[in-house]
Amino acid sequence: MATTSPITSEPSSTPFLIPSHPPTLSLIPRLRDILQLRFTAIFAALPPAALADISPANPLKRLARVLGYAGLRLVGNVFQPIKNRDDLHGKVWLYVVSANNYDALEFIRTARPDAVLVAGQAKNIGRYNGMVNRLSLRRKLLYYWQLPLAFFGLLKTDGGRAWRFFDFIFYAIGYYEVYRRALRHYRPRAVIFSNDHNDDTRSLLLACRAEGVPTAYVQHASVSANFPPLGFDLNLLEGQDAMDKYRQCGPVHGRVALVGMPKADRYLSRKNTAPTVRRVGLACNIHDPMPALVETLVYLLRELPTLTFTLRPHPSDGRDFEPLRRRLPGLEWSDARQENVFNFLLRQDALVAADTSTHLEATLLNVASIYYRFGTNPLTDDYYGYAARGLVARADSPAGLAAILRKYAQLKPADLYQRAVYYNASLGTEYEGRSQPHTLELLNNWLNQTNSTN
Repeated sequence: MATTSPITSEPSSTPFLIPSHPPTLSLIPRLRDILQLRFTAIFAALPPAALADISPANPLKRLARVLGYAGLRLVGNVFQPIKNRDDLHGKVWLYVVSANNYDALEFIRTARPDAVLVAGQAKNIGRYNGMVNRLSLRRKLLYYWQLPLAFFGLLKTDGGRAWRFFDFIFYAIGYYEVYRRALRHYRPRAVIFSNDHNDDTRSLLLACRAEGVPTAYVQHASVSANFPPLGFDLNLLEGQDAMDKYRQCGPVHGRVALVGMPKADRYLSRKNTAPTVRRVGLACNIHDPMPALVETLVYLLRELPTLTFTLRPHPSDGRDFEPLRRRLPGLEWSDARQENVFNFLLRQDALVAADTSTHLEATLLNVASIYYRFGTNPLTDDYYGYAARGLVARADSPAGLAAILRKYAQLKPADLYQRAVYYNASLGTEYEGRSQPHTLELLNNWLNQTNSTN
């Protein structure tokens, strides 16, 4: 039975408790852990348009994507040279799966000479692709003899979802084995994560447990009760909201500390003090249906001509927005691949979005945030609970959205950021704007203590 240490937002000199996980899992339990989020009811219920670029509903299209992955990734990786900028032996690995992960962990690399940023061989890290070290996945191809066992085993445990998402099963094969091999070769001092649910992330976490490599987690975005149980040796969460949700996910293992949002430190002193709203940002992602998004934008620009609107598609949103650019020439744009979210928010007085962590980041900067759904999936209604807890206002129609914006155009409250205390434990404390040094202190203490026990 693993033991969980007390939750604290203060640096502590007490011993860090290491959870007692099973050192290894057999194939099917391991893959169920790795694919946990992909096999949830909420993921299966996503609209076909949202899943189209992830896992198409048509099995022939899924098969085509699998074959493309086999050719471009599995075989392609064999011939792709890897030239890392850093020596990975004995270092503290910062494992990233996206540009947002990079932004969340880069401060650790800056502060610690022994920290190196690491990603899978062909993982797309956006604007940081050339700035991370790569773990070879060439041997991943050798483990596909497991595929029939994995598919039929998951078909027994998860039924139709194994068939619906056979492409995810295919992608997940081999990560665990090649990452165990990499850990044995490089023997990192520890691995620090900022994502806890992607298939390669889960695979590396399980590999670390099997090889006895310490793990830590630095939360980079809001979480939901559909995530896997929290299971790192040290878990550094932003606030009580994350802790409460992870408790709903299952048993919490390891030590937990609430440290605020390190990536927000440099921006918290630049809160929006404008008394009225003049600039409105809209954030969208692949889960927001294009027809509803276009309809809402057309309505807002017509009804609120004195406001300036800026659309920011998620960096992974590959849809064609050119027709929208032509239809609404007065609409401004933010390129999420080039402009980080805080710099975008500094240019806004209000934000409109559906289910995204950007609501919290906006509120921290005293930007008036409004929850507005472009989709109709009932399972994702207020996915992060922002509207229910009063972090943001909510509108349920274009007319209702315009009414709230008109109100804010008359007067924007000066204390919106105080609503975020439940989500960011540093607000109102001596650590406000100092989450990075707080996090580094906890990590340094943990690394020193784990090193002394090995």
